[in-house]
Amino acid sequence: MQCYIYRSKHRHQTYLFLPKKGDFSEVPESLVKLFGEAEFSFTFELNDTRKLMLADSAEVLRNINENGFFLQLPPGDKTRF
Repeated sequence: MQCYIYRSKHRHQTYLFLPKKGDFSEVPESLVKLFGEAEFSFTFELNDTRKLMLADSAEVLRNINENGFFLQLPPGDKTRF
């Protein structure tokens, strides 16, 4: 799956992983507001064996398939969205 990564300009080390570039339609409006302005960072091919620095690739894929997005928070951040 091609994955598009957006970083929050307002929340340090907070990223949204999306399956379609620029398509935030599956992200809840309340999360979009909390996330703030999104800046496109990069794209990559995501599969369940790819190594990611702060997340399990299988979990990221599952979240994208079930919810339409994956939210990555900074390490240790327990914020509830």
